[in-house]
Amino acid sequence: MLPDTALYLQPTYFLDCNHEDIVAYAHRYTSPDNAPIENAIALYRQIRDEFLYNPYILDFRPQGLKASDMLKRNYGHCVNKAVLLAATARVVGIPSRLAFFNVKNHIVTEKIERFLQTNVLVFHGCTELWLEGRWVKATPAFNADLCRKLNVAVLEFDGTEDSIFQQYDRAGNVFMEYVHEYGSFHDLPYDLMISQFRKHYGFLLSEKVLQSMGLVIDLNVLMQQA
Repeated sequence: MLPDTALYLQPTYFLDCNHEDIVAYAHRYTSPDNAPIENAIALYRQIRDEFLYNPYILDFRPQGLKASDMLKRNYGHCVNKAVLLAATARVVGIPSRLAFFNVKNHIVTEKIERFLQTNVLVFHGCTELWLEGRWVKATPAFNADLCRKLNVAVLEFDGTEDSIFQQYDRAGNVFMEYVHEYGSFHDLPYDLMISQFRKHYGFLLSEKVLQSMGLVIDLNVLMQQA
């Protein structure tokens, strides 16, 4: 292991890999007898499919974005799931960090697109894992059942190649397109994330919304009210 990867094994506020629930969860799906790649794949698949992808509930509370908080529910959005994968990887000795992107979604429903006033999805997250001497991207956001409903291939991860959002659906139509990369971080850059949401979707964090919902925002409710 290169010396500079030591930082990416340490617990942080959001990647609380020393929390007893995170430790227990990581050990439940891995084995000390497995190679790191085997454990990484096992954690990726478990988190991808156990927690349903739900981009409609946006919990901006710092506590709600911690890896250990994710274990209290069976759903999350891409940032939640990337944080949990990164934290559990650190438990079993796999250095991890987070990467964030803006992506253009070409199959977003018309109602959501009208509401957000854009088809750019801001601050989508993935996990980067240090495996066999290199950083490899893993994106556990879309659970397998959802991929089948969207008519896209289930996004697999083999521990050797970057696994990011599907570029095309099964019919060959453009599905996801990366338009901006923020870089890599050893912990969730909370202030940067909030600033980007304010920049691109200012109304989601407006005084009116915060007074009615606080920092846990339900897009379904807001769309019904629009």
